[in-house]
Amino acid sequence: MTFAGCAEYGPNQNLGTGVGAVGGALAGHALGGNAASTLGGAAIGGVIGNQVGRSVDERNYNQQRYPQGSGYYPSNGPRY
Repeated sequence: MTFAGCAEYGPNQNLGTGVGAVGGALAGHALGGNAASTLGGAAIGGVIGNQVGRSVDERNYNQQRYPQGSGYYPSNGPRY
């Protein structure tokens, strides 16, 4: 959750990092039941959430910058 305060990240990347870290910590604690598994789960969940949020931020940026029908590559990709 420390990384959520970094200004270079987009809003979804911040949210993904925080939610991923909390979810990973809960899953790690449920599976391992000790501090090491809780911290490991938080770290792994934070990284995964960060990357998912980053992907969403990039998609939103490309959709705003290159609207559908402009002929530019991001508009030709899959729709999520």
